[in-house]
Amino acid sequence: MILQDKYINPFTDFGFKKLFGEEPNKDLLIDFLNELLPKKHTIEDLTYSKNEFVGNTSVDRKAIFDLYCKSTNGDRFLVEVQKAKQDFFKDRSIFYSSFPIQEQAQKGDWDFELSAVYTIGILDFTFADHKNEEDKFFHQVQLKDQDCNVFFDKLSYLYLELPKFKKEAHQLENKFEKWLYVFRYLHKLQERPVELQDRIFQRLFEVAEIAKFSSEEREAYNESLKIYRDIKNVVDSAKREGREEGREEGREEEREKGIIRLLQQGILSDEQIAEVYDVSVAYVSKLRADNQDTRS
Repeated sequence: MILQDKYINPFTDFGFKKLFGEEPNKDLLIDFLNELLPKKHTIEDLTYSKNEFVGNTSVDRKAIFDLYCKSTNGDRFLVEVQKAKQDFFKDRSIFYSSFPIQEQAQKGDWDFELSAVYTIGILDFTFADHKNEEDKFFHQVQLKDQDCNVFFDKLSYLYLELPKFKKEAHQLENKFEKWLYVFRYLHKLQERPVELQDRIFQRLFEVAEIAKFSSEEREAYNESLKIYRDIKNVVDSAKREGREEGREEGREEEREKGIIRLLQQGILSDEQIAEVYDVSVAYVSKLRADNQDTRS
């Protein structure tokens, strides 16, 4: 298969790790993170750490991150790209952030001082509860008290809803927006826009050019791209099907049948199906349980 794109898609597993997960390219990750982080946590250098954690007991869950790294002052960063919605995505973020916290525990006398932990989600979807906030694509979440004052500033969750970022190249106002533009449109570009002439973006475009890959890298990227496109096609097809069925008579019955079909296919999560048919996750979960009871 001949790839038509000139540059890789950062939302593929291979593409993201090629750009940001390899030691020779860590300057790209540092520059991107520094555009997100508060100045007090500016990264001078970082090291990549293992991206898999296992709990302290045999029954604990395992967590596998896209990227896990530490800055020279000990701050921890979990960086993940998410191609499609998942059930309890926010719960998953909280759970994953507990691992780099537990990792800091020290044997013997320890005063419990922690280094900062950042969980960064680069999302190829929008949150269902933020649908009406089309201009808010960046969310910074911290623990706050009843007066909305930050209670603990060493645990932060940063989310980028990329589908909401719709600026064209000539509208970009700062480097932060340039990075968002790269994530959103890199795989659609044939040439580097004049607005992305900074040296760091010159490096990125050189790394991202598919023609420079080895045959093994092209094969790996091709497989990663296929998985990404399959996921997107399933979601898009389900949305179209849901809209069409919603216009027919007997909307409630048809919608229920459509949801059950998607449940039986076993490809989409309850949250994704709820998004397709514009219903609650609880409604989808109930249909899943009812359908399982019927088959058993």
